[in-house]
Amino acid sequence: MPSLVQSVDWVALTPVVIPAALALAVLVADLFLPPARKALLGWVTAAGLLAAGLTLLPLRDGHRSTFCQTPGASCSYTADHFALVVQVLVLGGALLTALLSLTTGTTDETGELPGGEYWFLLLSSAAGGALLPASRDLITLIVALEVTTLPAFALVALRRGDRLASEAALKFFLSSVTATAVSLLGISFVYAATGTVNLSEVAHGLGHTPGQLDHLAKAGVALTLVGFAFKLAAAPFHFWVPDTYAGAPLPVAAYLSVVGKSAGFSGLILLAVIAFRPYHDVWGPAFGVLAALTMTVGNAGALRQRPGAERSAVRLLAWSSIGQAGYLLVPMAAASSTADPAHEIGTTVAYALMYGVVNLGAFAVVALVNRTAPRGRLTDYRGLYARRPLAALALAFFLLCLAGLPPGVIGLFAKVAVFSSAVGAQHGWLAVIMAVNVVIALVYYLRWTALLFTRTEAPAPVPGAEPAAAGEAPALAAGTPVALAVAIALTAVAGLALSGAPQLVLRYAQGTLL
Repeated sequence: MPSLVQSVDWVALTPVVIPAALALAVLVADLFLPPARKALLGWVTAAGLLAAGLTLLPLRDGHRSTFCQTPGASCSYTADHFALVVQVLVLGGALLTALLSLTTGTTDETGELPGGEYWFLLLSSAAGGALLPASRDLITLIVALEVTTLPAFALVALRRGDRLASEAALKFFLSSVTATAVSLLGISFVYAATGTVNLSEVAHGLGHTPGQLDHLAKAGVALTLVGFAFKLAAAPFHFWVPDTYAGAPLPVAAYLSVVGKSAGFSGLILLAVIAFRPYHDVWGPAFGVLAALTMTVGNAGALRQRPGAERSAVRLLAWSSIGQAGYLLVPMAAASSTADPAHEIGTTVAYALMYGVVNLGAFAVVALVNRTAPRGRLTDYRGLYARRPLAALALAFFLLCLAGLPPGVIGLFAKVAVFSSAVGAQHGWLAVIMAVNVVIALVYYLRWTALLFTRTEAPAPVPGAEPAAAGEAPALAAGTPVALAVAIALTAVAGLALSGAPQLVLRYAQGTLL
């Protein structure tokens, strides 16, 4: 009889353990700290997330596993190259979210938000996001996904008395609960058909399913993937995204657009490429259709945003994130047609890293503008270069990266890599649709970029905005807080570094997933 005692490698688990332990510590410390000292909890959270990120350095060889019943057996947690790259994105995104929250996420018109609960929820979600890409069984995978998303409901609704926040949280909650129910039903069918929850063993079981269980297994695979499509906001399951991002506190919207999406995509990759590999002829075309529909719906929605509407900047980024999700699905569809999908999966991971860095940077600049233009309109960015030249240049760089235009080399490289994966896998029709959508996206990205350098008269003061200092334009008069400046600088430097050596990320991401 095999031993039930599992080996535990705590070094491999540190990127997950540190945020989880710190979440509990912050929640308890909040009970005893006086109100004047509670601002320290935010800096402690940021320091803890940085420490968790640094613990990835000893794991960079990508050959550690834990929770294995016997040496060499299938394990529940694997810190391979794929997991490490996604963990870098999750922990880095959570760190930047914490920096944004230090100045923009813990206050509103009615006063202070509960800081202890805010940091606890952010750290808990980050711990789940770090666990998800390293999960190698269905139970750990679904638990990690829920640990990532459940705290996000509360983060969206944490602003008390805000009708938009409550509505956003409700839409997010209902769609996510539906996705979880569908996924759990599908996983139960898969387990019934294969008798195992380990991803590699599920793949073996699906390849040798008895005839009477074949339909049950196929239904389970389909339901599980549909549930994850809800989580990823792939069209037609995207309806909750624009209202949720617009109603959530700005740092939470940034977190959902990058960390939540990346964690969900990592789970979908593990399911499709490892567990459901025997059914690649089914999920491959399905992913292709989802990719085409998602990128088209997302870019069309972003194109329709009115510059003068309230919260139009965040809504444009929300629709843009849907379109970017479509691009992320393209290499996954191509992976179904290759014997070794490591190249295609590496392309998806590299694209997610690029998108995460520049999208968080764009949200950071939006947070800066919103300090003195709380309506969040695209027209508030008119003439930004004349008032905040560095912020305008940073936002222009981020938007050009998202559009795939120089000097945003990393964006151009990522889109070319995705396009090449579709062409190389004989998905020419998908490459054509992607090319059309890239052109559509150029319109709204360049339109926003042009606004930054358009000369305009100084706008009238906005009720509720911070007062202008003497001699400065009212729209952006206040000084930039240190944490916000650090967030913008970090994302800009990371984007420039990736633009200098984009191939390094792609090569590393094409690691030991399979």
